[in-house]
Amino acid sequence: MTFFQRGGFALGLIVGLLVGLALAIGVALYVTKVPVPFVNKVPQRTAEQDAAETERNKNWDPNAPLATKPVAPIKPPPPAASGVLPPGIAPAPMPAPPAAATTTPKPGVTAAPVVTAKPTTTPLPPAATPASRSTKPGADPFTYFVQVGAYGKAEDAEQQRARIGLMGMAAKVSEREQSGRTMYRVRLGPYDRKEDADAIQERLSGSGVEAALVRVER
Repeated sequence: MTFFQRGGFALGLIVGLLVGLALAIGVALYVTKVPVPFVNKVPQRTAEQDAAETERNKNWDPNAPLATKPVAPIKPPPPAASGVLPPGIAPAPMPAPPAAATTTPKPGVTAAPVVTAKPTTTPLPPAATPASRSTKPGADPFTYFVQVGAYGKAEDAEQQRARIGLMGMAAKVSEREQSGRTMYRVRLGPYDRKEDADAIQERLSGSGVEAALVRVER
């Protein structure tokens, strides 16, 4: 009797283990086939898309979109029609009045008085002095930076900034997302006047550092 009881217990234990293993396998298969939220919804990239992205980034220059065209000089307004001449142009000289004719009177003849006609030419008004003209230039709508490089690693940008600091100029490192990558730009500025930015750019170029002028709208 005891032998059959032990055999039945062992058989029940084995059957329970097999049933539990089958349930575990079923749960595992269900979990692997059920879509995971926020993961399976992301579209998978194909090999053609990866190849096209690699071709676009092959000749990509991070500094290309930062270059700007030179600012066209502002033409001075034409002179007003009020007779005021532009600076640096002297008024036309006035014609000299004709000399009075002198005649020698004959004896016994009374000479008639000679009347000299006055010139009817109206002189031009004098040129306007610098104080009478408005010397206030128009406000520049841009601020200017001098960029000395853009790098894909922050360490390279910090090395360039330290190099500029040894030259006695203060540069800053700024981040920007570009084409899905983070670029670290090393810039000097901002400068309110383009002349100040040009002077810094010439100084860097004279020291062997390539620099580009960047114009940003206020």
